[in-house]
Amino acid sequence: MSEGAARLATRRAYVERRRVPRVSRVSVYVSRIVRGKVKDMAIDSIRLSINRTDYELSIGRRFGQIPPNETLVETLRERFALTGAKRSCNEGACGCCTVIIDGEAVPACMTLTVDCDGSSITTIEGLQDPRTGELDPIQQAFIDEYAFQCGYCTPGIIMVVKALLDKNPAPDEDEVAEALAGNFCRCISQYHVFNAVDRLVGRVTSGGLIAEGDVKVGKAGGR
Repeated sequence: MSEGAARLATRRAYVERRRVPRVSRVSVYVSRIVRGKVKDMAIDSIRLSINRTDYELSIGRRFGQIPPNETLVETLRERFALTGAKRSCNEGACGCCTVIIDGEAVPACMTLTVDCDGSSITTIEGLQDPRTGELDPIQQAFIDEYAFQCGYCTPGIIMVVKALLDKNPAPDEDEVAEALAGNFCRCISQYHVFNAVDRLVGRVTSGGLIAEGDVKVGKAGGR
């Protein structure tokens, strides 16, 4: 089998794998909630970092407090206006709400905010340079390779790729496919996602061979 045929087979296998939704790598961060029943927790407040900014949140049922059963995706979207993490399946199966918690890509819909005490959280909004507004190289690679269509699932996919490359700067296609197994794209843009990762690690893409690290960086205002 030629190299090109092998690469295509890997990508097709990834798409086939995604036809059966599953929850991936959630075991460490599965929230303590079952059918709406939350375990008793004597917590008055929590401290966490969101996109390099520290916060202290009061826990309770009064106005302005975080209820014990509030999920992280609700907190991020409704209290911090960080809407990059999308609400979709609410079962941890589609990956649209993925954020990075302490270096791990985690579905925010399956994580209680109270379980994030002491954690560092990064959302898609936190990837661009806060001073210059420059996009993260991963975001720019997705733009350059047209690795999105409607864009609804794109933030979650980018966060998974970010967590993967932080751990493994040169993953092979099988490792990329495994990392993205928890992300579902109804527009079938997965092939272009592989191209974006290839661009980042210096493999051949639709534009030819790219020297490692040779990724253009744009401005957030250009989106």
